[in-house]
Amino acid sequence: MASSGDYLSQIDISNEEKDKLVAEVIRYIIFKTHQNSGCPIKREELTQIVTKNYRNRGLPAIVIEEAKEKLSSIFGYELRELQRARPSSTAQGHPPQHNVVDSKSYVLISKLPAEVYRKYVEDVDTAHVTGFNFVVVSIVHLAGGKIPEESLWHHLRRMGLSENDEKHPVLGNIKQAVELLVQQRYLQKAKINGPEGNITFYELAERAIDGPVSEKIKEYVAQIVNKNVTTEEG
Repeated sequence: MASSGDYLSQIDISNEEKDKLVAEVIRYIIFKTHQNSGCPIKREELTQIVTKNYRNRGLPAIVIEEAKEKLSSIFGYELRELQRARPSSTAQGHPPQHNVVDSKSYVLISKLPAEVYRKYVEDVDTAHVTGFNFVVVSIVHLAGGKIPEESLWHHLRRMGLSENDEKHPVLGNIKQAVELLVQQRYLQKAKINGPEGNITFYELAERAIDGPVSEKIKEYVAQIVNKNVTTEEG
């Protein structure tokens, strides 16, 4: 099997040019992650950085793989490819209606130990958003991974969070805060054709199903359940 160096010589690109492309991809990933509140980055976006000047089909894969290695060894991030979760079908056999095109995408995940991340990286000013996101995803998890939109808002209204509140003192526009979870791929949204008309559901998406996040949710839910049991016994 030819090395990446041999391959680069075959397509007439130097190591210096390749390193420049890797740096461009890394800069784009870090900037876009910050700019878009952690929303996934499509592979085609990274591919276009390479192919705007180089037409070889195999080069983007080499550049992205090296960018992944450098993000890990230098910046302490894992560039994780998302396994696209498809909305489930209904019991009546009608497929959900959605406009999302399946494609490869990536998110940055910190590889730092939790205590180090909290001390040196975590922004206390955004902790409330993280807490809100975790609660919403936990509600959907407790509902079996899928919940009607009205039921989700019913639970949130019990917490004092209304879909009509556009100026919450901490979270701002509540409805947009929930929709951001869809963009970040913690949730996915689908309209189901039922006997009573179209019903919108929220369902866990790939980032919420992902191992580390899923385990944290289960641990959190278990703590709440155990706490309630202890309180009732007391």
